[in-house]
Amino acid sequence: MNEHSRCPYRFLGLVALWLAVLGVACATDTAPDLVLHGQLTGSDIHTYREVPFDVPVGVNRITVQFEYSGREEHTAIDLGLEDPQGFHGPQGLRGWTGGSKRLFTVGTVDATPSFSPGPIEPGRWHLLLGIPNIRPASTSDYTAKIWFGHPGDPAWLPAVLNPPLRAGAGWYRGDLHMHGAHSDGSCKSMSGDARVPCPLSLTVEDAARRGLDFIALSDHNAVSQANDIRELQPYYDRLLLIPSREVTTFQGHGNLLGSSEPLDFRLGSKGVPDWNALLTQAETLHGVFSINHPIRPNDERCMGCGWTPTQPVDMHRVQAIEAVNGMDSLSPIFSGIAFWQEQLNKGFHLTGIGGSDSHDARLPLPTPGGSTPIGIPTTVVHASELSMQAIVEAIRAGHVYIDTQGKPDRSFDFVAAVDGHVAEMGDVLRAPRGSTVQVTMHAKGMAGAHAEIIVDGKVVQPKGDLAIHGADQALSFAWSGDGKRHWLRANVRAADGTLLIVGNPVYLND
Repeated sequence: MNEHSRCPYRFLGLVALWLAVLGVACATDTAPDLVLHGQLTGSDIHTYREVPFDVPVGVNRITVQFEYSGREEHTAIDLGLEDPQGFHGPQGLRGWTGGSKRLFTVGTVDATPSFSPGPIEPGRWHLLLGIPNIRPASTSDYTAKIWFGHPGDPAWLPAVLNPPLRAGAGWYRGDLHMHGAHSDGSCKSMSGDARVPCPLSLTVEDAARRGLDFIALSDHNAVSQANDIRELQPYYDRLLLIPSREVTTFQGHGNLLGSSEPLDFRLGSKGVPDWNALLTQAETLHGVFSINHPIRPNDERCMGCGWTPTQPVDMHRVQAIEAVNGMDSLSPIFSGIAFWQEQLNKGFHLTGIGGSDSHDARLPLPTPGGSTPIGIPTTVVHASELSMQAIVEAIRAGHVYIDTQGKPDRSFDFVAAVDGHVAEMGDVLRAPRGSTVQVTMHAKGMAGAHAEIIVDGKVVQPKGDLAIHGADQALSFAWSGDGKRHWLRANVRAADGTLLIVGNPVYLND
């Protein structure tokens, strides 16, 4: 027997969706859409029981959490999922986990291992219960909580599937751009005799070995890697795997971070006539869109790589710029920093980020003019916790700096204050005419280097010692407020001028 109880908090879920559409963060999706209850007795041993439930139109994900009583009496219940076509349909049995999993998800693109992704057909579905053991005099009460996902939901919902990997605010280190077997990433085969599509597991293992906290798996126009992520994430419980893709067009590339939802990338087609149409689609998916390697050729040397829109682009629809791609901070020709600062001077609050653009998970060191290992550069994010939502929101907010060489022993912070009001990188601070903006920086692991201050795109020389003399040092200077709009940020350069750190701005009077 079983009973269905509709979630009384469905209205709150609709409110949460409405807030998300408006750009308001909401991770309170903890209430299931359905709760199924039932009881098994000793007579159910060695039988299969179907527990029906109805899936409405417009669902693209089913997530199930299943619990039962009686384990102390050795009761065992195996678990599977049938779609409306049943065992005789082309998919039918969408998965059978036995007793190995009590939480699983089935979506159109990805599914928990032992389940198959694919279309979620509306109609009567069934949980399939197999009972290998229950004692004659025993009973077992079970509860199945079911969440329905919908197109456009943030990738971190339902929350039960995506708990934080680490609680507490901190600086988390990651790489936001890389490629593997799901696009053009390759590495040498086991024998070393051939280059082959590089398995995603090697990419993840390399990132973990390098001590990163998160990576965004961003293959060209592909989201199929999301299914691999479902398998890998539970094991890599210290490394957050963020679904992403490099939106690859003939007029430039951009990463859409934090979404595996469909996106029409056919720029120039009838349905996607220009970048604004494409970016309008991306806005509904709750991720972050960054323009990748904007200063690249767009010809036979690198087809579609450079940012070359044929129509004006509303940059309000963009959230970030890949200011550092691989080792291009060493090159004044290909560095994206100047392009990024041009957008800042136009009044856009765009977060400067970095990405290795790695195409070979087994590459130990950068190759001249070639590929870059994972984690070079590293994007360092000040987030409230290590979770997908927190990392995406912190990038959107600009709480970021770029470690161009990906050195885990290096860290940097930049804070500005006026009359007790404090702003970190990415924040806005009011600085009236005649006020004093007190800037404090904290640098670790960069003895012998020096800070470089940029105001509105120009290097300035404030009063104060900006040389970094020790392994752990605070630096500060005062800047006189004039009541006008400005942005201030800092770089750190080695003694030979090599760029080590690229900081994001604090915005004044904006």
